[in-house]
Amino acid sequence: MYEFPQPLMDSLAYSYGVPSCSGVYKLHPEDFVVEEQIAFELSGEGEHLWCWVEKCGENTDWVLQQLAKWAGVSPARIGVAGQKDRHAVTRQWFSIQLPGLADPDPEALGIETVRILKMVRHQRKLQTGGLSGNRFELVIRQLEANPEELQTRLQQIQQFGVPNYFGEQRFGFRGSNLVKATDFLQGKMQRVKRNQKSLYISAARSWLFNLVLSERIRLGNWNLFVYGDVMQLEGSTRWFAEDGSDELAQRVESGDLHPTGPLVGKGELPSRQAVQALEEQIIQPYEVWIQGLEQLGLKQDRRALRVLPKEFEWQWLNDDNSENNTAALKVKFSLPAGSYATMVLREICQIQDAQIALKERNLNRSGD
Repeated sequence: MYEFPQPLMDSLAYSYGVPSCSGVYKLHPEDFVVEEQIAFELSGEGEHLWCWVEKCGENTDWVLQQLAKWAGVSPARIGVAGQKDRHAVTRQWFSIQLPGLADPDPEALGIETVRILKMVRHQRKLQTGGLSGNRFELVIRQLEANPEELQTRLQQIQQFGVPNYFGEQRFGFRGSNLVKATDFLQGKMQRVKRNQKSLYISAARSWLFNLVLSERIRLGNWNLFVYGDVMQLEGSTRWFAEDGSDELAQRVESGDLHPTGPLVGKGELPSRQAVQALEEQIIQPYEVWIQGLEQLGLKQDRRALRVLPKEFEWQWLNDDNSENNTAALKVKFSLPAGSYATMVLREICQIQDAQIALKERNLNRSGD
């Protein structure tokens, strides 16, 4: 019913114009380092053992299963905030419920690609989404760029932020989750597992949000206050309809507030005037999705159109791994939970994921 462009994200607008430079990331796991951040201190006591785990080249679910075996508990007793990239070096928390039991020996895990760096007791289980954010250290290789132009883009990102798009991974390989979302929301899929249901719902809402954000970028007001906007405070997920205050425009300009876009659900959009008209115009062609989401009883929600990477810095490197010893760029920054590092990379240069490119080549070969 609905057709989606390929590559999926290429149809969405760039905040500072299409980058003239290009590069590759994830050539090596060490080129994509992610570290979870939590906004509270662990107490040091309680029935839950929190493990600070570093993994390389492994997916989160597999590591969870290995920790369950190591601790001698059911996987259901283990908490994790979210999935982390497989082809990367990631440091993340796992909590293991061990009431009345001693801490297992971290050396006994015995997996070369997984290390337990720290163990701390706490009273509560780690909940899904229980992060304040993530810290990233990424290397772009095979970089072809005009250094002055790239320097300007990096400074713009540092000062003004980037569009808070949902990343391509939300939509599945070649947008497959969007196709399945259509079938699911039309009632064509039977006995859908709970995690799959959540995946399809999220994909549909996320794509509608991306379309609205892309149009706001084209109009030049994605990072400006517009009458009728719904606002979100920096560092918060709460939102409120604009109240006509004279200071809203200045607070958006300073980064204290952000305009938001829709996560479609039941009822009327909370935006007003021209903003509501624009959002309705963008989402209207997806009536099947909208009706399906309303029937599921999802509430209207909002997401900031802009994200400001914190502690954003960069460093030029020599790419010793390239054939021509070309330049490489290392970037470091922190993002709030729910924002995507790949969307920061997208604004820096025309970026290629080496692992997706490999998957595409293998698919093409198998089809020959």
